[in-house]
Amino acid sequence: MRIVFMGTPDFSVRVLDALIAAGHEVVAVYCQPPRPAGRGKKDRPSPVQGRAEALGLPVRHPVSLKTPEAQAAFAALNADVAVVVAYGLILPQAVLDAPRHGCLNIHASLLPRWRGAAPIQRAIMAGDRQTGVCIMQMEAGLDTGPVLLRREIPIDATETAGGLHDKLSALGASSVVEALARLEDLVPEIQSETGVTYAEKIDKAEARVDWARDAAVIDRQIRGLSPFPGAWTMIAGKRLKLLKSHVVDGQGVPGTILSGLMVACGKDAVEITEVQPEGKPRMQAEAYLRGARVDPGMVLGDGT
Repeated sequence: MRIVFMGTPDFSVRVLDALIAAGHEVVAVYCQPPRPAGRGKKDRPSPVQGRAEALGLPVRHPVSLKTPEAQAAFAALNADVAVVVAYGLILPQAVLDAPRHGCLNIHASLLPRWRGAAPIQRAIMAGDRQTGVCIMQMEAGLDTGPVLLRREIPIDATETAGGLHDKLSALGASSVVEALARLEDLVPEIQSETGVTYAEKIDKAEARVDWARDAAVIDRQIRGLSPFPGAWTMIAGKRLKLLKSHVVDGQGVPGTILSGLMVACGKDAVEITEVQPEGKPRMQAEAYLRGARVDPGMVLGDGT
């Protein structure tokens, strides 16, 4: 099939590779324009742009698709279908209607649960036991279109957003290839209005740990925000990112170190197993404890 691919971050790269491997003709790749990044704040192409250029594919990154010129350029590609995954721009109706089979979106949740920007993180933070991907026929609403194909996977009790991201990226890639192969036979499933939830974009203010909350909630916060933006707390006047954890038995004043990096919470305790100290790379808790003075009785939080 003649495909327009529209995506930007790492999550989308595996999907692009899968389309090429399946023998489809990707006639153009749309992604967000290069953004300032790194210490020098030089413009850096997105992961999708980098991969598309390596594959010799034409890349476009319009600032908007709302202009007649952008819509005409898109329609002139004469695509059979557009595959959209974490692109970053709203598609106007003229764009949605241009390909012969419309635009298919790969969404990393079991719709209608977790429509919106951060479904992977929100699923973990809410304590969901399963998630998956949906191949959806796009329409004007936010993730409201009919679902053509859905595939489920469990969420492990120790899963981080980073780990789940990689699993869902692979699942999305295989699922969209399957959907394209079966496109004529798939029956669209209209989304139920029951059970709709919205995965709001992660606010950095959500990353600060409140040790007065239950350990189960804090554990999900740590894993759901790992590796980015990373849940954090203060220890000895410095910020410490918390990247992996699990719930353990323990009690004490919330925020108190019980032993090692076991921290008392409002109910039970969490064992922190991976961290990233301020200005340093991520490391296992054992490595951090060898170089930091952390004693039982220390209280984590504001400036302590």
